[in-house]
Amino acid sequence: MRRSRGRAPASSGTSRLAAGAVALTGLAGLAVQFSASLDQTGSPVAALWAMLRYFTVIGNLLAVLVLGSIALGMRSAARPQIIGGVTLFMLLIGAVYLTLLRGLLDLSGGARLADTLLHYVMPLLVALHWLFFVRKGGLSSHDVLKWTLIPLAYFAYALVRAHFDGQYPYPFMNAARLGWPRTLLNAGVMALGFLFAGAVLFWIDQLLGRLAGSARR
Repeated sequence: MRRSRGRAPASSGTSRLAAGAVALTGLAGLAVQFSASLDQTGSPVAALWAMLRYFTVIGNLLAVLVLGSIALGMRSAARPQIIGGVTLFMLLIGAVYLTLLRGLLDLSGGARLADTLLHYVMPLLVALHWLFFVRKGGLSSHDVLKWTLIPLAYFAYALVRAHFDGQYPYPFMNAARLGWPRTLLNAGVMALGFLFAGAVLFWIDQLLGRLAGSARR
């Protein structure tokens, strides 16, 4: 009998240990980034506020919270819809960084270590955790649409924030330099790219789910 798609799968000890290891890696990356930001701002509150300008930080923080909750045995965090969304966020963080943002800043020391952990290591580890430890076949096409609301909400948040402090987190969001038509076009392109990536993740989930079901017969 097929499980209800809303239920979280039971977490094995190995899955929880793996989730904990990924969460600790992300936490280490965020801590290093916080230290680097603190050196620049001189204030813990200002450092945290500066970090929360970036989707990289928000996505990694979500990954730490979700995977940390899975490691602690919270079944609700292990729902395929939740961990699937986090996986998609992290994969796109890595992809956008590699294609559009890498090399724009000259980083060293803690900032460079945080950059590696948050942009390279965490997307890979979260994807591997999803591939090997998350039950497949539990997603629906509606989940893809729901996931897209998160980056769209972030885009609006970042633009409103930049309107007041004049600091845009990413070049493709810089309305002051690009103008609003180009910025909104970029937002639309990013949303379409996110939808496409989510559809691919959904297709892979369904394919692996069918293969696992066939193997159990």
